[in-house]
Amino acid sequence: MAVSKSNKKKQQCYIAVPSQIINSLSSSGLQSLLLSPKKKNPSFSVKLKLLLNNPKFWVLFLFAFGFVGMLKMWFNFETLVPFTPNPCEIFQEKSSFSNDEQVSQLSIGALNVGKKEDEGDENSEFWQQPDGLGYRPCLDFSAEYRKTSVDIVKGRKKYLMVVVSGGMNQQRNQIVDAVVIARILGAALVVPILQVNVIWGDESEFSDIFDLDHFKEVLANDVRIVSSLPSTHVMSRPVEESRTPLHASPEWIRSHYTRKFRRDGVLLLRGLDSRLSKDLPSDLQKLRCKVAFHALRFSPSILELGNKLTERMRSKGPYVALHLRMEKDVWVRTGCLPGLSHEYDEMINNERKQRPKLLTSRSNMTYHTRKLAGLCPLNALEVTRLLKALGAPKSARIYWAGGFPLGGKEALQPLTSEFTHFYNKEDLALPGELEPFAKKASLMAALDYIVSANSNVFMPSHGGNMGHAIQGHRAYAGHKKTITPNKRQMLRHFLNSSLSETEFNRIILELHRDSLGQPELRKAGRDVTKYPVPECMCNGTRSHLSM
Repeated sequence: MAVSKSNKKKQQCYIAVPSQIINSLSSSGLQSLLLSPKKKNPSFSVKLKLLLNNPKFWVLFLFAFGFVGMLKMWFNFETLVPFTPNPCEIFQEKSSFSNDEQVSQLSIGALNVGKKEDEGDENSEFWQQPDGLGYRPCLDFSAEYRKTSVDIVKGRKKYLMVVVSGGMNQQRNQIVDAVVIARILGAALVVPILQVNVIWGDESEFSDIFDLDHFKEVLANDVRIVSSLPSTHVMSRPVEESRTPLHASPEWIRSHYTRKFRRDGVLLLRGLDSRLSKDLPSDLQKLRCKVAFHALRFSPSILELGNKLTERMRSKGPYVALHLRMEKDVWVRTGCLPGLSHEYDEMINNERKQRPKLLTSRSNMTYHTRKLAGLCPLNALEVTRLLKALGAPKSARIYWAGGFPLGGKEALQPLTSEFTHFYNKEDLALPGELEPFAKKASLMAALDYIVSANSNVFMPSHGGNMGHAIQGHRAYAGHKKTITPNKRQMLRHFLNSSLSETEFNRIILELHRDSLGQPELRKAGRDVTKYPVPECMCNGTRSHLSM
């Protein structure tokens, strides 16, 4: 859905007339229109006198003069405006593009027309990137790690199979941990099996989402990756283990899983989400980053379209990517209310009562307490006020990622009325481009991931796997601006109606000065793929990548 300013005045349409027609209107041809052929001309002077005294002559003359003038004016205008089959189309700022050539023309036109208005906006402080303090990717594995790798990648006795579940980003996290667990066990990793998502019914396989050949190639010196079990193990009945405790250490993994490999040497793991400790030895933390930021590249078809959508957003200048968490299931699971109307609030409350197991947040807290504790997603009005307070210009281009919000377009109205250049992948894609990805939630999420990761500014309205993954990806790419809403501190100011707009903006800016994507050292218990400093990034003379 793209929302743009619409001109309520009736538009005038013009029909293009080829210049050949204009050129063919010679003076003799014009005279034939003006002179009557009914009588022979007695003499030139008499004919001219009669003609000048005839009122019909002047009516025809003025009509012809106006007609030729209009054609000439149109001819000059046509050289400035790209021809389009729809005469009115060029005057409308479209929300979806009809072809790549038109995208380019509209982009250049929009930038030229709004150059004076937007020039200052594009150079505003809002678009400035944080100081990365010289941090760069730095994956220096130890000599011991590289020495052990030789035997691990040659291993043919132990095979680890994993089944990963959840949405695309949740699966991505589990795949990262699966590679690390295979490394800990010295086992070959069979390409992870993606469990069919019961919510979206997505049956995508690993190679539908990720580039399998690239995955194998990048990890060739770390873990042996196989597409399937070899013939010697096909008939094996794998030992299934689904009771891995949360945050298991490498020592626990070795002591409990190594002996699980029976004679046939096949182990099957399920439910890996948050099962592996976030605090691992340095080499294993680096391996996590290597998998997340290098090996897990999206499949060529996803990457191609994702990059096209990115370029269509960039063609009109810098843009913000918002990951909006306003879907019905999000409001139900978080124990929060959308605040759209009493009817919608009742709908969420009834759903939660009927399915209490869906509530993933603390059940003993009221909605108001959750809100003030920063546990609820921001709604469209709160996102709008936050962006404005942080200096986002009205002309800012916004890409919004996420599922369709509860309440539809009405739920987004505060955002779309303030920021009229508002797009999602459906708006940017050309006819037919999204068809191969239809009804594939994981593939659609991957497109959102690409456009969001490449944006000038990124902001999630709530936490979650995608927001965390993109935050880490942007940090690893050089600490690109990422706004982390300080919900716990700012929401009480949102409720304070006595604050002037100037004072409100000053407070919000102050609360977020250190939440704009600056380098942040990882603390114990935090995921290194969200906070890659210092394990996976370094500054100074060691700012290089060694894999």
